[in-house]
Amino acid sequence: MYALKDCLQGIFDFINGKTHMGCEIKSEIRSERKYMPMHEKYMRMALELAEKARGRTNPNPMVGAVLLKDGQIIGQGYHKKAGTPHAEIHALKEAGEKAKGSTLYVTLEPCSHYGRTPPCSEAVIKAGISEVFVAMQDPNPLVAGRGIKLMTDAGIKVNVGLFEKEARELNEVFIKYITQKTPFVLLKTAMTLDGKIATRTGHARWITGSAAREHVHRLRDQLDAILVGVNTVITDNPALTSRLPEGGRDPIRIILDSQARTPVDSLVLTQDSDAPTYIVVTDQAPQVRVKSLSEGNAKILRINSDKNGRIQLNNLLLSLGQLEITSLLVEGGATVAAAFLEEQLVDKVLTFIAPKIVGGADAPTPVAGHGVEFMDRALCLSRTKSGKIGEDFFIEGYPEYNE
Repeated sequence: MYALKDCLQGIFDFINGKTHMGCEIKSEIRSERKYMPMHEKYMRMALELAEKARGRTNPNPMVGAVLLKDGQIIGQGYHKKAGTPHAEIHALKEAGEKAKGSTLYVTLEPCSHYGRTPPCSEAVIKAGISEVFVAMQDPNPLVAGRGIKLMTDAGIKVNVGLFEKEARELNEVFIKYITQKTPFVLLKTAMTLDGKIATRTGHARWITGSAAREHVHRLRDQLDAILVGVNTVITDNPALTSRLPEGGRDPIRIILDSQARTPVDSLVLTQDSDAPTYIVVTDQAPQVRVKSLSEGNAKILRINSDKNGRIQLNNLLLSLGQLEITSLLVEGGATVAAAFLEEQLVDKVLTFIAPKIVGGADAPTPVAGHGVEFMDRALCLSRTKSGKIGEDFFIEGYPEYNE
């Protein structure tokens, strides 16, 4: 088995040019344009500040800001939570009167509209800032360049595009949600080296090691909601909570259950958790079972069924967007994964590969469904990253759907 691990490790090292260790997945920050190292240094700092609030700003974006004057940082900050001051305001407050004539580095275009807080672009102008570096334009149609124009019209020199790629990756959840009004969907699977998610008897605990499992719990803490099918609830009775050493926030639980078969005594309904559980049913679900679930701790979400009696996933995502659920972690099972992929609703894939072999022609695999007939029709991932977390390997990337 050690030889198998070493072989797999060598393959990943060859792909990456080095070994990735630990639980963090980070990309090297590169600028697509030529900027002075000084500017890159402070925008990198702003990106790192924004990262501190991952999973806590929804439905707002993560934003970091740094104010520089005479080679010294005079103010910095990041947006911590929706409804609280934005990153620029924190930085301006820290700088005080020193802000006049300074340079601002901010990861996202300062807003120009009155939302839960006043517009930041006006605050920047009022503070007398002389130059602004913006990583990316705000994709929000309410802003979309207006903040940049306001600052430019006020005589501020505005530079756009420093670390834009990294800024877009940082806020990929926000970009999807604000432009399409549906949550960003991350499909997570875990399998053995021979592609199994359980043995032929259905035993599945545990495929991956503790480090990979902790990383998944961190994702649950950062994303708004987690989704599984009712068969996973019936078979495994999962908690679907975030269990981290330092504590964490439980995701909203979404159960696909067209016929309302979720047991009323299942953990997703009876455990002590601040996050609600939504049971998604169709109009074909027996009303007596729906009533039983609704009288308990379940929230019922009714979605129309398709011609096969299954939940219309696209309509489900629209409904979740209306609930301000900006991100969704799809965890199981194989039939659910296949349905999301077949309907081209997955935005990103994360797969863990454990260096162990189960065998068995009848042992289940991560994605069920009919599958493709020819290899050239297989769904490919782009912008892939790979590495190692504990004893397990991971691959993540973005689906390139065939037309």
